[in-house]
Amino acid sequence: MPNYVAPVEDSEFLIQDVLRISELEIPGYEILDRESTSAILTEAGKLANDVFAPLNTAGDTIGCKLENGVVATPPGFREAYDALRDGGWTGLDMPEEWGGQGLPFILQVAIGDFLSASNVSLVIYQVLTHGAAQAILAHGSEQQKQTYLPKMVAAEWTGTMNLTEPHCGTDLGLLRTKAEPQEDGTYKISGQKIFISAGEHDMAENIVHLVLARLPGAPAGVKGISLFIVPKFLVNEDGSLGERNGVSVGKIEEKMGLHGNSTCVMNYDEATGYLLGEEHKGLRAMFTMMNEARLSTALQGVSLGDAAYQAARDYALDRLQGRAATGAENPDGPADPLIVHPDVRRNLLEQKSFVEGGRALAFWGAQLIDQAHQNKDADADALVSLLIPVMKGFLTDRGFDMTVQAQQLFGGHGYVEEHGMSQFVRDARIAQIYEGANGIHALDLVARKLPTNGGKALRDFFGIVQGFIAAQQDNAEISADFIEPLKAALSDLQAASAYFAETGQTDPNAVLAGSYDYMHMFGHVCLGFMWARQAEAASRLLSEAGADTAFLNAKIKTGRFYMQRQLPLTGAMLQRIRSGASPVMDMAAEEF
Repeated sequence: MPNYVAPVEDSEFLIQDVLRISELEIPGYEILDRESTSAILTEAGKLANDVFAPLNTAGDTIGCKLENGVVATPPGFREAYDALRDGGWTGLDMPEEWGGQGLPFILQVAIGDFLSASNVSLVIYQVLTHGAAQAILAHGSEQQKQTYLPKMVAAEWTGTMNLTEPHCGTDLGLLRTKAEPQEDGTYKISGQKIFISAGEHDMAENIVHLVLARLPGAPAGVKGISLFIVPKFLVNEDGSLGERNGVSVGKIEEKMGLHGNSTCVMNYDEATGYLLGEEHKGLRAMFTMMNEARLSTALQGVSLGDAAYQAARDYALDRLQGRAATGAENPDGPADPLIVHPDVRRNLLEQKSFVEGGRALAFWGAQLIDQAHQNKDADADALVSLLIPVMKGFLTDRGFDMTVQAQQLFGGHGYVEEHGMSQFVRDARIAQIYEGANGIHALDLVARKLPTNGGKALRDFFGIVQGFIAAQQDNAEISADFIEPLKAALSDLQAASAYFAETGQTDPNAVLAGSYDYMHMFGHVCLGFMWARQAEAASRLLSEAGADTAFLNAKIKTGRFYMQRQLPLTGAMLQRIRSGASPVMDMAAEEF
């Protein structure tokens, strides 16, 4: 079984030394001094290492079982969820008014990284609850907040989001679930929903479903969708649980991975529901916190990449096979460890540089969300909205690739279940699909996000990176290895953006055909920027007394690898983008 260790030191470095949050004027950040942050992350790391991670393999092999309409989660999951609840981790960034701790979102993201890497199937129960509670917080009536939020923040009740249906896929405008108004102000909800994560389980006494449905006479398409609270058990006026509602589980989906999470087909048979927010504005209400949800999904790519990398690194250090090309490095043994071979190192460094760069990007995204929400900063909100499809698409695509590379390092042992590597591959695969398939995020990026407000957010991003380049241009410690490659990659991104602007009006297919490459190019530039920032922080800290030289030197070497071996890919992507629509669109449908 792989041995996961939460990257507490790396997370502290990013929060305190790279983002330097103590210098940012964002409400809540003043309490995250180095000592407090370290204490919180250390305790969260223990929860991930000692409680969540040991259950990961059993969650995969045993999975969830549906019997007589009740889902049993894998052995140990309920006790681990109790530990999450009892430790107060479930309401970390929720308002104190509703039982939360009111801490910044960036801390929630850092801890979510640990928990997702250690046992993503288990943490999803809480991730869905957090998202549902945020939707109620943003759009619920005072009575709805009083009824549901204290229990959901405390994780005594969990939550779900019921969006799609068998015939819909991503096109939610096609949904058919009905909501019939009743004289008492409630609604009767009837229909079927699919792919509902955490739809039924045995870890909480109630499950609060948020369900998209149509009212009679509602406009066609997405403009006619409303959102309803549909609890598994109805709630009495005194807050106690009443009778079972008309909601049941049709089946548990047989999935490629995430076997420890009960992904359900949910049937609603005139279930009692309560309108959340305004009529016909349900999609907007459901997507209120979508930046946070999609950032969490993006982080899953990084987290699972990290868990797989740690297992591959440990194997490469321990496994004896072959001899170093320059002479035996383990002369007293029958062979040298795998780590001596250049291509093994190339494999591992691709993983390590992605994970540490991707974690930095996710943390920066969380900082921008805090800035947008706490400071009511419209520019920060626009910037993170631009970056979200990049983070979601790029980090989950590359995160999956890294789990495959980690599996590859094991050779044949990676293909059998004994070493547990296939679970990382299978679990990571879904992140590219849910919260919107990555191809749709690429289209959203180029068709909606880039032109918003005349492209201001993109110009702001360029300005931030260019400002950093200008400030560090004469920094001899990082100029050649980090600033010059970043400058070249940014130039490629600017050229691709200009190409889209020039061709978009006359040949929209040219933009759409290049959208996926553009999303990945943007992702590489973001990671190049994150690595340049990490290198600046590491070189600065190395000059201080008592510096952790091993950690900081490894950080610089890892970043140098990314800048020299990964970031230049933006040049090839620019060529692909400039090839236009013809290579993609010239083939007739019947020729495929």
